[in-house]
Amino acid sequence: MKQRVYIDTSVIGGCFDEEFSKDSEALFEKFKNGEMIAVISEATLRELAEAPAEVREKIDQIPEEYMEIVPETEEASELAEHYLAAEAISRKFPTDAIHIAIATTQRVSVLVSWNFKHIVNIQRIRAYNSVNIREGYPPLEIRSPKEVLDVKD
Repeated sequence: MKQRVYIDTSVIGGCFDEEFSKDSEALFEKFKNGEMIAVISEATLRELAEAPAEVREKIDQIPEEYMEIVPETEEASELAEHYLAAEAISRKFPTDAIHIAIATTQRVSVLVSWNFKHIVNIQRIRAYNSVNIREGYPPLEIRSPKEVLDVKD
């Protein structure tokens, strides 16, 4: 079974950023080749609506059969509220909490992001997963694109 990889907006925008483009593009190649399934949420699509055209259009490169668009459910909204209540993340960043919650409730293989302040951060990952376990969900793998790409010697 192929890995289902939740990508947030930072990964898509990372394709157009000098620092992150190499790994973001390599991840997109895995989606385009069908090696992994890109999981994109309604929250990501809302964020993309505010992005430049080239960023918005990037996901169109992924064939439909290798992309899954998932809804923002009431279950995910409730879980995001638990993250905020537990101060796993500040109430100033509810969209980041909803990304984590959607990925958790959708039981993806891994959530991938370049957001090192609010998402790919060991203290926050521990806090998110503490809430997940308390609320009856499995821990969520959260990594940067670099960490999910095959490492060649």
